Amino acid sequence: ALVERPNVLVGQFEEAFLEVPQECLILTMKANQKYFPLLRDAPAILDGARQVAQGKLTNRFLIVSNISPDDASAVVQGNERVVRPRLADAKFFFDQDRKKTLESRVPGLAKVVYHNKLGSQGERVERVRAIARWVAEKVDADVRLADRAALLAKVDLLTDMVGEFPELQGVMGGYYARHDGEDEAVAQAIADQYLVRRDETEAVTNLVSEVLQIADRMETLVGIWGIGLKPTGDKDPFALRRHALSVIKSFQLLGLKSAQDKAGLRLDLDDLIAFSLSVFPAGSLAGNVAEELKLFIYERYANQLTPLFGAEAVAAVFAGMPPLHEIVKRLRAVSEFAQLPESPSLAAANKRVGNILKKAEGEAGGAVNAALFVETAETALFAALSGIAPRADAAFAAGDYTASLQALAALKAPVDAFFDQVMVNADDPALKANRLALLHRLHQTMNRVADLSRLAA
Repeated sequence: ALVERPNVLVGQFEEAFLEVPQECLILTMKANQKYFPLLRDAPAILDGARQVAQGKLTNRFLIVSNISPDDASAVVQGNERVVRPRLADAKFFFDQDRKKTLESRVPGLAKVVYHNKLGSQGERVERVRAIARWVAEKVDADVRLADRAALLAKVDLLTDMVGEFPELQGVMGGYYARHDGEDEAVAQAIADQYLVRRDETEAVTNLVSEVLQIADRMETLVGIWGIGLKPTGDKDPFALRRHALSVIKSFQLLGLKSAQDKAGLRLDLDDLIAFSLSVFPAGSLAGNVAEELKLFIYERYANQLTPLFGAEAVAAVFAGMPPLHEIVKRLRAVSEFAQLPESPSLAAANKRVGNILKKAEGEAGGAVNAALFVETAETALFAALSGIAPRADAAFAAGDYTASLQALAALKAPVDAFFDQVMVNADDPALKANRLALLHRLHQTMNRVADLSRLAA
């Protein structure tokens, strides 16, 4: 809307400027001059200044003029004269910044205020380092590199380039780390630390990046939440919702990697929150941060998954707050179970069992004594459960949640017969306790993957 009669022209600048990181040149051309940078090899998707797809910047750009003269050379030359000082400034900042290493700038972070209740950026970096080392041990990443990445991650805030273009935080840190000879995993982790959009099928190629992202997000979530700056309906100035989704994404990706490596993920959200709380000075945070923050993260994930899997399936899986990296897998299993013809009846029966056990007030949970069975239906249910439960449990233990749930389909007939023919609340206390114990075992078997009662109409 800046022009009424757009006329697109092509300008160019000296190739020497291409020595500057292309994110800097793209940003200055787009933000300051409203030019369109041209890239070769592959089209780039630009997220702000960050180049997401592959594509190399050329020394040509598009100008949108509001006039269409017969000879447009004067317009092109005028715009080329205008953009040249901008690019020269970017090159100057880049050259000046590289004269000092990132490590030499670290002490300067102590003079940068992060938040008046949480101290300086230097103090924050030490907290992130502690979390990063702890996470690295849990996911078998290189602890030394994770600590190094956390130490240098925020230093580019003190550079001239980031001072002029705050959007380039992290990006420039990655370039400067490579220039300083830092390990490539460290440089890439610094460059990736502010990434928001990550592909659903992305593979973890750099564990240090994942460790740094988790440590940085958790320090922010715990600290900001602990000083009372929680998101409200219309305000989230510290982007805690986005940070929560980033933590979830890291758990997803690390869970996929651990499954491919045939090793269980040893990173647990409760432990992560607890450790993150421990790095803050005693008494600096208020409220029940651990419980509230866990609920907040799970709610964000539930909101994200509900449009994909439906409210009932999400409610069923999230009822037990399973490990974050297992949730999608369980949701797929529940969705497939819901398509079985036996599903509605079993879900309704599970809901009925749950209500009975709630009213039992601690009477259920003992061992089942087959010698006390009186009705054929309870004997049949016990026999069916004894055969099916081990298969369902074994599939659950192996992570095959679909097979675990589908094994339950064979329980439909004996469960229906039990409720048709058996009075649970018998007058004989021993008989009643035995039947409650049988229902308790049934309830445990049916709810291993998810609370199936949430699927009942």
